[in-house]
Amino acid sequence: MDTHDTRRSAEHFLHLIKESHRGKFKVYIGMSAGVGKTYRMLQEAHQLLDAGVDVRIGYIETHGRAETEALVEGLPLIPRRKLFYKGKELEEMDTQGIINLHPEIVIVDELAHTNIEGSENPKRWQDVMQILDAGISVISAINIQHIESLNEQVQEITGIEVHERVPDSMLTMADEVVNIDLTAEDLIDRLKAGKIYKTDKIAAALNNFFTQDNLLRLRELALKEVAMRVEKKVENEVINNDRFRHDKLLAVIDSSEKRARRVIRKTARMATYRNAAFLVLYVQSDREASDRIPLANQRYLINNLNLATELGGEIRQIHSNRPVKTIIEVCREQKISVVCISRPDFSLLSLLKWSIDLWRLPKLLTRMNIDLFIFS
Repeated sequence: MDTHDTRRSAEHFLHLIKESHRGKFKVYIGMSAGVGKTYRMLQEAHQLLDAGVDVRIGYIETHGRAETEALVEGLPLIPRRKLFYKGKELEEMDTQGIINLHPEIVIVDELAHTNIEGSENPKRWQDVMQILDAGISVISAINIQHIESLNEQVQEITGIEVHERVPDSMLTMADEVVNIDLTAEDLIDRLKAGKIYKTDKIAAALNNFFTQDNLLRLRELALKEVAMRVEKKVENEVINNDRFRHDKLLAVIDSSEKRARRVIRKTARMATYRNAAFLVLYVQSDREASDRIPLANQRYLINNLNLATELGGEIRQIHSNRPVKTIIEVCREQKISVVCISRPDFSLLSLLKWSIDLWRLPKLLTRMNIDLFIFS
């Protein structure tokens, strides 16, 4: 065994050790606020406490709902950390306090929450990662609209861009993903009865996010998401068959903001469905060399490459003025089975260039038995 193989073997063994020491992670998913995720977590916490388990509340958000607040009583709470921000005293979850106390299980609500500026981690899901790595198990909750790769789909359904998002890798690493299901009619009834929002917010919610059509489509997304996660878990842990791991996808992006982001998210989503790895390729031409690329595009590119990493993708950035040749070389080197690209913007010059490349690319990919997806 050469030095490289020895190092890889040692790294793999170290990874297995870390995995065995990590806490277990359970996530409740719902189609929207008000379906009962927090309520269910608190019910489970009481059951665990009655069974003699050291379970504590790391962070819970009751939103003033009487039924939920009643369930908090009798559960041990870890005090929140106080921070001053813009002249106001605010509270955040005390991640280090949780790690120091080291309960067996901690309840952490609102996984997609953005922490106050000055916190150790920008996002609560990063706090959860830290807690899990410390060997503490976590039960948490998220709404379907906060899953990163579903961002465009949710925006198409609701007309709202959700800014607080959690990378799909958090759900991939979860030991258990549970859907809290409720019919659209039942959820609307709960809203009208004042069990979700205060009276002054009900009318606006019914006319915007909580429409029958929105809720039906979000419910479908939530059901599909959990079913897919269960299927992947079976493939990975029960079937344990190599045939599920042969695919590797390639997302080819440019330095645009939304177009590149959409390709990354859709490719990541497709990779999850196929139980496959994916790679993101940016081919940097002379026109976009580091000293010539506009600052805005440079910022978009950095953000999108960071997004790809968060979603579990590998990154390749190659300087070349021959994009088709570069794509083919990467496909050959990485044993790619699917290439994903985006339709360009509709300037005459870009359409002409794209048409020429598009004529050559599928012809070459076909010879290599590689599928090509063009995302709208």
